[in-house]
Parts: sequence; C-alpha cells; structure tokens
Amino acid sequence: MRIATWNVNSLKARMERVLSWLERAAPDILLLQETKLTDDDAPHAEFARAGYELAHHGEGRWNGVAIASRTKLVKVETNFGDPLRHSKTDETGDDEPLAEARMIAATTKGVRIVSIYAPNGRVVGSPFYEAKLQWYARLDRWLAQQDLKGALAIGGDFNVAPADADVWDAKEAHGGTHVSPRERKALAAVVKRGLVDSYRLQHDEPGRFTWWDYRGGDFHRNVGMRIDLLLVTQSLAKRVVAGEIDREARKGKPTPSDHAPLVIDVDAPGRPFDAGWAGADARIAARRAKAD
Repeated sequence: MRIATWNVNSLKARMERVLSWLERAAPDILLLQETKLTDDDAPHAEFARAGYELAHHGEGRWNGVAIASRTKLVKVETNFGDPLRHSKTDETGDDEPLAEARMIAATTKGVRIVSIYAPNGRVVGSPFYEAKLQWYARLDRWLAQQDLKGALAIGGDFNVAPADADVWDAKEAHGGTHVSPRERKALAAVVKRGLVDSYRLQHDEPGRFTWWDYRGGDFHRNVGMRIDLLLVTQSLAKRVVAGEIDREARKGKPTPSDHAPLVIDVDAPGRPFDAGWAGADARIAARRAKAD
C-alpha cells in the first residue's frame, strides 16, 4: 500500500498536475490539503475516471482537505466529529480553525487515514498563532479517543518543522512561526500519543524539505522546511518499507504547488519514481557556494 500526502495549494489550479502525478507515482491513497473548494465543487468524477474514490471536506476560498483512495472509504469523519462552527470573520482565513475545513478521516483496507491542514499561525504571539495552538490541542484530544494500537496514519501539512534538521537554517528561521518552541511542543504532544514520523524511519539526512516559498529562488537554493508529515502508529510503522519526498513534483509547468508530495510504502515497495534529490544535491551546493 502506498500512502501519500500533498498540499496542492488549490486543487482546481493543480488538477492537471495531480492527475499526472497519480499516473506517475500510483499511490493507493492520496491525502490532499488546501483544495480551496466547496464539497459541491469537488472533482469526484475526475478522480473516479483515474480509479479513485474521493472524500472531500471543504469550504471554498480557503483550506479544504480530502482523501482519494483506490479502495472504498468508510466511516468518514470531518472536523473531529463536530459540526463546523459558524465563522465570525468570513473575510479572514485561519483565525478560527474550528470553523474551517482542516480535518477529514476515513477507513480503508483496515487502516484509519486522516488528512489534516494545520493553521499557519502567521506571526508568533498573534491571535492566529494562539488559534493554531488551540487547533493542535483539539487534534490531541481527538487522538486520545482513537485506537492507536491499530493501524492509523495521519498526514498532511502540519505547518511545523519538527526539528532544526527540518529547516534550511535554524538560526535564520529563529523567531518565526513553524519553528517556535510552543508549536514544536504542540506537535510533540501529538507524536507522544504513540505515533512515529514515518519519513525519518527511512531518511535521517538534513536538507530534505516538502515546502519552499515561491519567492527568491528558494526552491533552487533549497531554502525550505519539512512541514508535511505522515505520522503512523507503532503497528503501522513496523510495516513501512520505503519513504520519499518527490522533489520533481515541485518543478516545471503548469505552476506547481509550493509543496511536494510525501510518500510512504507499507508492506511492499510501490511503483518506482525518481524523486530528483540525487541530481539536485550537487546543484544546490554549487549555488550556495557561489552565493557565499
């Protein structure tokens, strides 16, 4: 079973790329974030033609999460099982995360699958930052009610880099969101429920990121962060045989998402693909040496 997660930064804008990537990487399950669609506008037919059932939880302009699966999805749950709260500030995104479409879960082939899109937080100490921490507390409470002895995978854009190795330059990033102590503590509390960072089971090297800003040539200089994760229960971790970040999906035209897909294989390797890191390492080192 191949499980992947990808913040597509607008499913409508990236649909061509997503369908192409489904053919290239052949995931059995794809978790999506930032679909930016209502449920009525979700592309169920397009995914069905590609061989996938789609479960979608969206609100329109912002946010939105989904699960695409080759096998039937059952026990679909959104927003931690609660109805979305009424938004008091419709003109602003990510200040009321429990009024925003940020979580969907479903079960397929005996695995509970969860797609999440954590709030950004914007500025440390701001109301957006405090709302982010409140959302993490809600996620932690929900996990406390789940069967974490069974097979569960929670993936998505966590908007937190777990450690300094997950940031291009810890000193330069210091003081900003995604790396602050309170955010990392909130993520660590979730992991301590009994979850494992599945990518780190396969890779311990620094400099492997899932997100790069569009500006300043950050992608080509590898100025990024690893903020997209697939956390799995201990029982599922024992079955993980491979993991990769598909850097190639962040390149080319039409304009890609600013995130790259993260993939893990469970029980057996999936379809081979070149993630592009081997060729990129030398180019990145040369660019940085020239800049220095």
